[in-house]
Amino acid sequence: MTGSSVLSGAIVALSLLVAHSGHAQPYPARPVKIIVPTVAGGTVDVITRLIASELSSRLGASFIVDNRSGAGNTLGSREAARSDPDGYTLMMSSASGQVISPLVYKAIDYDPIRSFAPIALVAEGSIILVINPSLPWRTVAELVAAAKTAPGRLNYGSAGSGTVPHLSGELFKSAAGIDLVHVPYRGGALSIADVIGGNVQMTFEASSPLLPQIRDGRLRALTALSRARLPDLPDVPTALESGYPDLVVTTWTGLFAPAGTDPAIVRKLNGAINEALGSAELRAALAKVGNVPIGGPPEALAQLVVAEQQKWAPIVRALNLKAE
Repeated sequence: MTGSSVLSGAIVALSLLVAHSGHAQPYPARPVKIIVPTVAGGTVDVITRLIASELSSRLGASFIVDNRSGAGNTLGSREAARSDPDGYTLMMSSASGQVISPLVYKAIDYDPIRSFAPIALVAEGSIILVINPSLPWRTVAELVAAAKTAPGRLNYGSAGSGTVPHLSGELFKSAAGIDLVHVPYRGGALSIADVIGGNVQMTFEASSPLLPQIRDGRLRALTALSRARLPDLPDVPTALESGYPDLVVTTWTGLFAPAGTDPAIVRKLNGAINEALGSAELRAALAKVGNVPIGGPPEALAQLVVAEQQKWAPIVRALNLKAE
């Protein structure tokens, strides 16, 4: 064998060895990107950064948050759906992004269920119905009675058309058989401010931005649209206790991967998240943004997305909501 043949054979063998070593490296072997289809600073973004930090420390690789907002969360979702299913691009989304926006934005070129592999349901928050404290109503029953005596005279603000707070209000109207006027705002903070200012009578919003205002007496909470009473508001009844058992609305956050991702990678990420959610530090950090840890198998997230679609699709159709 000539010297050149020996050298060529050595190069081929070395290449195969390097290739084999690369494939043999356990996941994750390089930084992982988590797409967040919302702006930085919101609840989904904050929760993602908490989880990214936990995954980085537990799995030994960097998990980097990449905010890709726009078009009702669909821009970031589309990018995640089109990414290679290698475990190095993930997405953290919510009911607004993974369920409601695909119902409103008809021209999306991905499927909110088939285009993704659910990894884990991370956390869950609650929606609260609040009113201006100068109003006389102390219970949901009193509010409903007032609305029935003056149809179309009471209004509620929301974070915008097609948002979870908006659809929560419509679900409440349907359950109670009342007529309320919807006043959309460009964000929940503006809606909350106008309830405090007396420009609208009530709003439905996530617990995190409401709790300080409730504690300070600027808002009065009538009911929590949750399965159980909130630890921070033990005196506020649930919608079930108020007579509306079907009025349960959660603001959940879940981690997804592109469809086709290796099930072993999904299981590894799921296990790390469930382990992290058991830590007191993470539970306390989630509580600061009005969320509780959930966890569980990937199937729990998949089932939730389907159930949420079944809940919100009829309301979106009835309202004839379309992306502007």
